[in-house]
Amino acid sequence: MLPLEESTVTPPRPGRSFLRDIARMAIAVPRRVVAIAALVTVAAAVFGIPVAKTLCACGFEDPSSESARATAILTDTFGHGDAQMIFVVSDPDGYGSAAARATGLDIVDRLQRSPDVSTVTSAWTAPAGSNAGLVSDDQRSGLIVAGVSGEGSAAQATAKALSKLLAGDRNGVTVRSGGAAMRDVQITEQSQHDLMVMESLAIPLSFVVLVWVFGGVLAAAVPVAVGAMAVLGALAVLRGVTVFTDVSIFALNLTAALGLALAIDYTLLIVSRYRDELAEGSSRDEALVHTMVTAGRTVLFSATIVALSMAMMALFPMHFLKSFAYAGVATVAFAAVAALVVTPALIVVLGDRLNAWRIRAPFRRSAAAHRPVARPLPYRWTKAVMRHAVPVAFAVVAVLLLLGAPFLGVKWGFPDDRVLPSSASAHQVGDQLRNEFADDSATAITVVVPEARDLSAADFARYAADLALVPDVTGVTPPTRVDGRAFLTVYGEAPLFSDRSQAQLDRLHAVPGPGGEGVLFTGTAQVNADSVHAITSRLPLVLGLIAAIMFVVLFLLTGSVAIPLKALALNVLSLTAAFGAMVWIFQDGHLGGLGTTTTGTLVANIPVLLLCIAFGLSMDYEVFLVSRIREFWLASGGGSAAAPARVRSDESVALGISRTARVVTAAAVVMSISFAALIAAEVSFMRMFGLGLTLAVLVDATLVRMVLMPAFMRVMGEWNWWAPHWLTRLHDRFGLDDGAGAVASHQEEHLGAVTVASSGHRTREPFGSGCRI
Repeated sequence: MLPLEESTVTPPRPGRSFLRDIARMAIAVPRRVVAIAALVTVAAAVFGIPVAKTLCACGFEDPSSESARATAILTDTFGHGDAQMIFVVSDPDGYGSAAARATGLDIVDRLQRSPDVSTVTSAWTAPAGSNAGLVSDDQRSGLIVAGVSGEGSAAQATAKALSKLLAGDRNGVTVRSGGAAMRDVQITEQSQHDLMVMESLAIPLSFVVLVWVFGGVLAAAVPVAVGAMAVLGALAVLRGVTVFTDVSIFALNLTAALGLALAIDYTLLIVSRYRDELAEGSSRDEALVHTMVTAGRTVLFSATIVALSMAMMALFPMHFLKSFAYAGVATVAFAAVAALVVTPALIVVLGDRLNAWRIRAPFRRSAAAHRPVARPLPYRWTKAVMRHAVPVAFAVVAVLLLLGAPFLGVKWGFPDDRVLPSSASAHQVGDQLRNEFADDSATAITVVVPEARDLSAADFARYAADLALVPDVTGVTPPTRVDGRAFLTVYGEAPLFSDRSQAQLDRLHAVPGPGGEGVLFTGTAQVNADSVHAITSRLPLVLGLIAAIMFVVLFLLTGSVAIPLKALALNVLSLTAAFGAMVWIFQDGHLGGLGTTTTGTLVANIPVLLLCIAFGLSMDYEVFLVSRIREFWLASGGGSAAAPARVRSDESVALGISRTARVVTAAAVVMSISFAALIAAEVSFMRMFGLGLTLAVLVDATLVRMVLMPAFMRVMGEWNWWAPHWLTRLHDRFGLDDGAGAVASHQEEHLGAVTVASSGHRTREPFGSGCRI
């Protein structure tokens, strides 16, 4: 059986669908569509761009957790600030020198007079004998610890103003600002700077690649325009969301990278298909209509899968992950709408100018009559892979599992000042606390007793004595009691996020509360434990929903049960290299941690974030390829044609990949540029996020889609398209078949043959009749 020629894919029969209506609207009033889109974009820009001022570097904790409830009591009852700010006052002559004392007392006085500071403790004002933890081991530095009131951006504004006012050098005395409040300020500022660096890298590089891919400057400007609409629209949505809840500053990075990447993906698919239709002899109007009901349908399915996958992050309680859900869904929605509505209008408006300012021949595989279908490299590559399907698949799966093996040793941690570059004052203060002070406040655990009215001093004394017996505990403070509530602080020497720290936390929890009353723990170790529990307890539900959604959407696309199951398995494999690399580099410190400070842990939110986003993006390419493969499978007569089903299945796979490989490759290159720009971020977990997404996209577009996918489809043969009869009837009723189904029907009625190149002219070879299995 000779290969199915691509030119047999002809325009569908006339019919009604909203994708056809969009195409007809673009043909009828293209300038009006572009003008309305431009006005909407300008309005979104005016409203959305200021959103950065209202975002915060927050949201890593579970607001309903034990640690959050304990912190709320500390704030409401004891006046502890929502965020801790620390000043380190250092003098070579010692913290007790006249200059250091005068500086320290001046800072304390100014902090106490600030209406936004709730508590102030210092090495110079603490009671005698209780300031040991506030003085460095070498006696050269003293601490001032302040509680900053307010939440989110308000607390950050206060901390920034205090740091600007109080930090610096004074008469030989050095004052550095740090603590959680200053960490959040510097993370926010660094993220905004990183975003500008990312855009300055990604946009020019992407445009250069687009000019080469699309073959001209004007054509390359189309996806950039669509990307701008997607990003600005998502920013407007995020600003609206900030009215109701906190939104993480890091959502901006995803919006910028994802908006450009998806806009390029979708417009590249649409423009490439439009050019193919023109090359096959269709008129411009016919080509645009057929493009929208085929490539447009693919974009619609792809965007649906990506958006639903990202929406699952909203099921986690942390505002950090919820923020990415808001940003991701908004960005995907605007990218899809802009691609489906604005791209066809721009194609009509540009007309022949779509290829103006041509740098090279437009990016497409010519459908010239004298070019044999077997010539393209992607076709020959796919055929070669399928001839050796089993050993090739085994080798690639083994390599991916080997690359992912380091993830088996993952250890979870919580972001602290070390996510910042070492030049940041919060990082420097954190290093001093860890290395120069006996009691590191980051390792301290605060125990809150919500009901302490009936407890005696003896009850607290016995409880403190029991806590002090726990290994690695170095001290327990006397209780502080207000309005029937109490708290005390436990200091320890176990390194944060280590096995010893977790064992210590477990043993402290096992100690009965004072007088049998319940207690609540907070502190960095407890917050980390609560966050990890919040993620792991909800992860099975999230993964199950993602799998179910993707299965249903792919079934509606293909009418097959096997293809969705295969896609889910391949998606998991495509993520293994990225997850393994994150542990190997950023947890274990190989390759110098790519310039970051390794802590021996990974921030638990980041792998979940990567999982939801990369899983959805992996389906992006799955939809691109499977949609085209299915067109050729249906055009070949489906499962009951005269020719052997395995032969026709293999040909459909080879032809579908041949016609889509260049689009997928180009899209993956440009998408990887957008995500790789995140590696330039100075906030370490965003650098990790950028590397993980880049690896996931590249591995998925190469090893998985171009090797494992054809190998697995070769092994399954005609069973690729199998579904039980009752599901087949369900798909016939609810499946969206605008494109592939119409193409197949038209060919079965009018062609009934396959066209091949032979000795410089075209011939036909019978298909037989029938439909898919």
